[in-house]
Amino acid sequence: MGYGNWTVTDSRGCGADAVLRGEFDDRGALIAMPTAGACGDPFEALGDANRREILRLLSGGDKPVHEIAAALPISRPAVSRHLRLLKDAGMVTEQAHGTRRIYHLQEEGLQAVQAYLERVWGEAAVRFRLLAENTDPEARQ
Repeated sequence: MGYGNWTVTDSRGCGADAVLRGEFDDRGALIAMPTAGACGDPFEALGDANRREILRLLSGGDKPVHEIAAALPISRPAVSRHLRLLKDAGMVTEQAHGTRRIYHLQEEGLQAVQAYLERVWGEAAVRFRLLAENTDPEARQ
């Protein structure tokens, strides 16, 4: 990823940097992450247990909304609202098959979240290692 901006676009035409945009300063520290807006915030989308369960279900393959709803303890309209939020956040997409809508994971949105988490935790691990390597064991006694 490197320093600067990273972007992920979606198939709904939200623009080159509307779905996810992270800005980093010259040290690599995060300045800005996605905010809730027209295209949604993936971290807000992940904040709900039902939406996480929907992502887990879709990780096993594409599914129509009625199959997703059958596996959850919430109503079908509630599932549709959760799917819309996940879609707005760039985490799932839908494809029309006749009158049915088939949902599947959108790889780019999930990869952007993974890259962000790896960057944050990767930097923390490096700082921890440097601290551990540069701490005098005799000074702790």
